[in-house]
Amino acid sequence: MNIILLGPPGAGKGTQAQRLVEERGMVQLSTGDMLREAKTSGTEMGKKVAAIMDAGQLVTDEIVIGLIEEKIKGGNAAGFIFDGFPRTLGQADALDELLSRNGAQLDSVVLLEVDDGTLVKRIVNRAAEAVAAGKEARADDNEESVKIRLMEYYKKTSPLIGYYYAKGDLKTVDGLQSMDQVSADIAKALD
Repeated sequence: MNIILLGPPGAGKGTQAQRLVEERGMVQLSTGDMLREAKTSGTEMGKKVAAIMDAGQLVTDEIVIGLIEEKIKGGNAAGFIFDGFPRTLGQADALDELLSRNGAQLDSVVLLEVDDGTLVKRIVNRAAEAVAAGKEARADDNEESVKIRLMEYYKKTSPLIGYYYAKGDLKTVDGLQSMDQVSADIAKALD
């Protein structure tokens, strides 16, 4: 089973992806993790990624799709969780083509719905809890940065909601419930 976890920053996609990895043996494909891994890999693709990132530029869709394809070709019987990809309609089309080329398909898109005000409070509280626990908070876990990230999400990523709804792939889960309830609702949506 290949799925996309969709939702704004801080909606809990990473937490829920980790649970799916542990419970179902799926592989989480986080574009951020893959780019960091590629950057230090020493491969030809990794050198290209490192040069782009070191120059402070955004990595092209073509490179991200290439990294995803490398992972998919390795295969995983339990399937893949796409986390942080696709972010745009063009990337969604590219993902469909990539899966088709590799004899796979997208089985479900799970949207974690959250209220923006609650989401901002959740992320700012997460930062405060990290500091209180003596850990370093993410640099972008402050109210202003969260609002900017949300604006980017709504401009670029939210059109995917309509796209996947029209294709009949979209399932919606209330992301403001307890982590356990969100996990249970995701399991229902997938099964």
